[in-house]
Amino acid sequence: ADADADADADAARVVLCGWVDRRRDLGGVCFVDLRDHTGLVQVVVDPEVLADAAVKLHSEDVLCIEGCVRERPPEGRNERMATGAV
Repeated sequence: ADADADADADAARVVLCGWVDRRRDLGGVCFVDLRDHTGLVQVVVDPEVLADAAVKLHSEDVLCIEGCVRERPPEGRNERMATGAV
């Protein structure tokens, strides 16, 4: 997942495939940590597009998604992840 999604790819369209490592629903915004052989990437689910489907995701479900890479604001970066800038 992280080979295609890094800060240099900001605004690029990517296709990511992998397993659901973790899903978090924070009151209308759903985050999915997607894992493949290269590592983890955080996916933000657009509630107007996939909110119902995202709620049904479980650990180890397999996903293939398409979307745009967005750089995180400085206060939202996660230095513990290789993809923590996006």
